[in-house]
Amino acid sequence: MEKAIRLKVRKELDPRGQLAVIKLKGSLISKGYTQIIHISDQDGEFHINAFETGAEKRNDARQHIAAFISAEHIEDAVSLQGD
Repeated sequence: MEKAIRLKVRKELDPRGQLAVIKLKGSLISKGYTQIIHISDQDGEFHINAFETGAEKRNDARQHIAAFISAEHIEDAVSLQGD
């Protein structure tokens, strides 16, 4: 069964942060974790980016996201939301 993975993304980002978020989304698509990422408003400060992926790819996708956030130092801009 497919289940959504949710990312909380700050709306106001500097250019480096914006580029990193775009690269993260592109990598999720290019690695085959999803074909589309849905974006919705959470509040005045954050968007929620969500996508569905198969159960067999779910843990890999979450690990990829966590590693990417850490490597790009965007912990203050993007966070992986719980299930």
